[in-house]
Parts: sequence; C-alpha cells; structure tokens
Amino acid sequence: MPVLHNPFPQLSRVAVVPFFNQSDESTVDGREFALAYFGELQGIPGFEVVPVGVVEEALIQNRISLSDPATAADEIRRLGRVLGVDAVVIGAVTDFSPYYPQRCGIHVEWYSTNSGFHEIPAGYGLPWGTPEEEYISETVAFEAELALAKAQLETQSPVCSDESLLQPHQFDDSATPSGPPIQRQRAPLPTTVIEAEGGSDGRDVPGDSFETETPNADDADVLDDAEQDNTIEALPPPLDTSGDSNPVGDRVTATSAQIDTTGAKYFVGETPTQWPDAAGFVPPGPSPVRPPCVDNPGPVMTHTRIFRGNDPEFTSALAAYVDFRDDARFGGWRSYLERSDDFIRFSCHYHISQMLEARGGATETRVVQRWSDNR
Repeated sequence: MPVLHNPFPQLSRVAVVPFFNQSDESTVDGREFALAYFGELQGIPGFEVVPVGVVEEALIQNRISLSDPATAADEIRRLGRVLGVDAVVIGAVTDFSPYYPQRCGIHVEWYSTNSGFHEIPAGYGLPWGTPEEEYISETVAFEAELALAKAQLETQSPVCSDESLLQPHQFDDSATPSGPPIQRQRAPLPTTVIEAEGGSDGRDVPGDSFETETPNADDADVLDDAEQDNTIEALPPPLDTSGDSNPVGDRVTATSAQIDTTGAKYFVGETPTQWPDAAGFVPPGPSPVRPPCVDNPGPVMTHTRIFRGNDPEFTSALAAYVDFRDDARFGGWRSYLERSDDFIRFSCHYHISQMLEARGGATETRVVQRWSDNR
C-alpha cells in the first residue's frame, strides 16, 4: 500500500467547499462528501485542512457565490484569501448509486489562491530518466503521456474568431472579417515542391530541399495563369517575439499545395519555441529571481474518476485500506460497500491517492507482514 504525502509545500493549507451534486441521485449530500474528503486529506502528512463548517461560515458571511461560472474562479480565490489558505478544493459528484454494483463518480478541481501557479499535470515530479522510472505504474505513465500530448496539440490547434465560427465556409473572392481574402477552391497542382535555403550565415541546414515529382516544362500549358501565380516566396514569421531567427531558413519557396485556403504557411521540420516536451515533468532548480506572474484562471490540479464496487482494482485497494486500519467491525472490506458513508469515505481516499500518486505524492510502499494468532 503506497504511503502518501504532500508533494507540493506551496499548497499545504487547503479548504474544501461542500460538493455539488451533478448526478441523477437526488439524495446525494454534498456536505457529506466534503466531510469525507476533508477527513481523508487531513490524514495525509503535509496537509492542513480547514474544517468544512468554517468554510461554510465564510461563504455566508462574505456573500461568496460559486454558482455563476463566469465569476466562479474569482470568487474561489476571494474565498481562499478570506480563509488564508493556499488552495481551495471544488468538488462535484457526477454519479452515485449505493446499490450493488455501487458507483461513485467524483470530479475535483484544486484552485490556487495565488493565480500565478499553473496547472500541475499528471506525471509531474516523478523520477523520469532514473532507475526508479521502471516502478512508475502504466496507468500513471499513460496519464503523463496524454497530458503531454494535449499540451503539444494545443500549440497546433487553429484559433478561430467568433465571426468565422458563425459564418458558413465559403470559397469566393471576397474578404472575410476574420482574415485575408479566401480564394476560390481549385484542384491541387500536379506537383509538390518545397525548397528551403540556408540561413543568413550560409550554413547548410539538414533537409534543405524536399522534392516529389517535378512537372515537365511541356506540361506548363495545362496550368492557368492564376495557378502559376500561386507559387510564393515568403518570409516566415519569427516563432518567438524575442526575435530569434528561424532555424530552418530565411526563405521558403512553396506552391499552393503547402498553403491552405486561409493563407497559413506550413514549414517542415519546425516546432514552436514553446513546444511542450517531457523535460517539463522535471521540476526546475531554484532561481535567484522570482518568475514573472502569468495569470492562470483555471485550476492547478484536476482529477476525475468513477469507482465501481465490482471493479477488482477498486476492491483490492479497499481491502488494503481496511486491513491497515484494523477495523474490528464485522464484515471486513465487503461491509464497506454496503455502508454508504464508508463507501463514500474510501472513494474520496482513493480519489486523493490516485491524484497525488500521479504527481509524485506516493514514492514509498509500506509492506506489513502478519502472522496468524495461532502461531
């Protein structure tokens, strides 16, 4: 059974808000879930959790409302400042059934009172690149790879204005409010040629020339004048506003096969300067100066899971949980599934355990050997 601890000293004092009920079960009590989450989180070394009653009183006295999504983040941070905590936990019950097979879906978001703290993805702080990497579970490794892929693809997703989203896609020669004129859609040219020259220093850059079938000069008459004019010579914009030069080259010559209908250019072999890579999972060393404050309106940690009473992994973890607590009540771990309050409490514990384990909060495993009373 993993031994949990707080891997983030800057998020040590925490407040838990009564959970919201987003399930179809009308009898779900959000305060009961908040109390269970509070109790399990308080039992982990490194956390100091404000009692739920104190949080409720602060919400009432300061007239803090979390019902409006547009102002929820600001209100959450105001609550954090009122309580003097580092983070505020906002939870929701997404699914619940006390009958076999029991179900409990929990979605939790941790908001930092300091808006300069950014998201802590799954995989952060784990021993990547060390001999201990082989002990990272496959589930955590998958979460880390997924988090990295999502961050990378965000840099490759198009940014569309509201006007372009509301208007149908038309191929005409008129200008649109969201960008340059859109040319009439034509058949692709019978060639795809990209030539990139070296930088201003004259060095040869790997992959300077990429060619496919080059059209014969005799075939030029099949291209109309408009299509022949589609060959462009453009200076690619710098990838960084600081003025760094383009590592591939200063000039790119391409046909319209490399230009989409909105005029965007594609360059082979380049990635953005802010391209996320696996090095981001390793915490940086100390710096003599504070980092600049970049506001983060979202949570610093998010974890969503649904637990089922007939899942072998869930019941195995429940058996270990009950065994380490030496619960003398009749029925063992199976009785926890039948008692709604115990099922909720363990679901909160397992939810916290998975969230912290995926972020370096469970680096040790405790092994206890037991002998029969007859020995």
